[in-house]
Amino acid sequence: MDEKTKKHIKEKLALVPNLPGSYQMKNKDGIIIYVGKAKNLKNRLKSYFTGTVTGKTRLLVNDIATFEYIVTNSELESLILEITLIKKYNPKYNILLKDDKSYPYIELSNEKYPVLKVVRNLNRKKNKDKNRYFGPYPCVSAARNTVEVINRIYPLRKCNHIGKDVCLYYHIGECLGYCKENVIDKAELDKMKNEIISFLNGNKAVIVDKLKEKMQKASDELNFERALEYKRMLDDINVTLAKQTIDLNKNYNFDMFGYYKNNNYLSVQVFFIREGILFGHHFDIFTIVEDKEEEIIEYIIKFYEKGNVIPKEIYVNENVDTELLNKYLSTKVLIPQKGDIKKLLNLANENAKTLLFEKEEILKKDDSLRKNAIADLEKILKMKNVHRIEAFDNSHLFGTFYVGGMIVFDDFVPNKSLYRKFKITSEVKDDLSAMKEVIYRRYYKVLMENLEKPDLIIVDGGETQVKVAKEIVDSLNLDIRVIGLKKDDKHRTNVIVDSDLKTLDVDSKSNLFLFLTKIQDEVHNYAISYHRNIKAKGLFSSVLDMANGIGEVRKKELLKKYGSLKKMKEAPLEELEEILGKKVAKEFYEYIQNIET
Repeated sequence: MDEKTKKHIKEKLALVPNLPGSYQMKNKDGIIIYVGKAKNLKNRLKSYFTGTVTGKTRLLVNDIATFEYIVTNSELESLILEITLIKKYNPKYNILLKDDKSYPYIELSNEKYPVLKVVRNLNRKKNKDKNRYFGPYPCVSAARNTVEVINRIYPLRKCNHIGKDVCLYYHIGECLGYCKENVIDKAELDKMKNEIISFLNGNKAVIVDKLKEKMQKASDELNFERALEYKRMLDDINVTLAKQTIDLNKNYNFDMFGYYKNNNYLSVQVFFIREGILFGHHFDIFTIVEDKEEEIIEYIIKFYEKGNVIPKEIYVNENVDTELLNKYLSTKVLIPQKGDIKKLLNLANENAKTLLFEKEEILKKDDSLRKNAIADLEKILKMKNVHRIEAFDNSHLFGTFYVGGMIVFDDFVPNKSLYRKFKITSEVKDDLSAMKEVIYRRYYKVLMENLEKPDLIIVDGGETQVKVAKEIVDSLNLDIRVIGLKKDDKHRTNVIVDSDLKTLDVDSKSNLFLFLTKIQDEVHNYAISYHRNIKAKGLFSSVLDMANGIGEVRKKELLKKYGSLKKMKEAPLEELEEILGKKVAKEFYEYIQNIET
């Protein structure tokens, strides 16, 4: 584990809450390599990185690049979540360090004379016999003991195969005598089944009261050994029937969106419930400008537009416009009022709050780093009060589809509302002419509209790029410092090129270097993303230009509706007919299917 990773983990550990939950260790590629659970997340996670670890655990720790966690209501829930995530991701170190687990369930068979037992490896989809299942339960011994208690209190069938004559269980009152059907009281059997089902669904009073009476009676009779036995039974029942929001015992899928807002940040925690079990999660933290309920609606819509499968139901918090989401997503969007689903939504909200707290604490530390980096930049450039920085980069494909991108950082914090894109219009298509056009258009507008000037301009490149940019700025009589970030032969930023074309070294381990490379990466990615969009539209447009029967009006309609070749190819013929008419649509449909996307 390198020093950068150690620092990252140390900072994250300081923010982990003292709460139960499941944690997921990830390697440098973002792959989950180990899933665990803990009664106290902070203490458990710290144990990996403090003190001495040996053997396979040491191999795990050396492979960790970061970690995530999900807060739960109890250690029991964290165990269930741990098992679920192990089954989903099959992490390599879980295989090495411990055996995989399967849930224990209690099964009440759907037979004329039912049997009660503990089962594992349950697949409720394949439950052809329509047996009743209760669970899952975190402790198999408690589940078995509970079955034992029920079987001792209620005279259920004990044998796998019904014999020809009654056995010992009948004579001691623990069986109704199913071998002799004529002795069975059907009303008594139905009452017994209903009480057992009620009990396993959470109504403990049915059996607990009976056990308490027996325990008290045994104690009064000074039969303390028997009283302790009843006490053990009560403890097992309390463990077995502990309420768990992690598994809802419902055989359908739904998603749940919890959120928490503080200052200008909105934290969103998405829970994925599959076959009634919390099967995974996703979270985002971002700045907002609108009301949080409006932002969450937009977030949910975009979440599913990215390709995530829309489930049967979606649960959200109060004040979210469910009617709007219902219409847009064509699925049930609900606000839970009570019960397990409401508790699970509260848990999602709590996780969103925890993650936002962690983010804010990191930002506080970043603020200190930023102040130091700004001070270093001002010192190197011999400037005062460097607050606003505007950075530029271009992108193209073999001299075509030229675009430019500009990003804005205020005190080394990205101000995305001020980001700008530029489609290059000049006839001469090369990097320098593209930069000239972008710089001129930007600062001519600044001059004409009296916009706020940056304190510093950063261009991607060396001496030539800085010279060109400075010439444009000077021609507009704007007093703005221009510098370039020059890369080495391995495409790594290594020096600053100042406006006088002299190079200034920056320590690669310094905070300043970290923030400068962050700016360079941000503007590069911004320009690239815009370029890809323009390229796709350009290719789209050229394909339409070559198609028969497609004029400017129809071309605009197709561009507006589909926006990409892929979506256009996937469009059904009937849909194309609405835009193009039957004859043109048929010919166009056959034409577009032969275009490679």
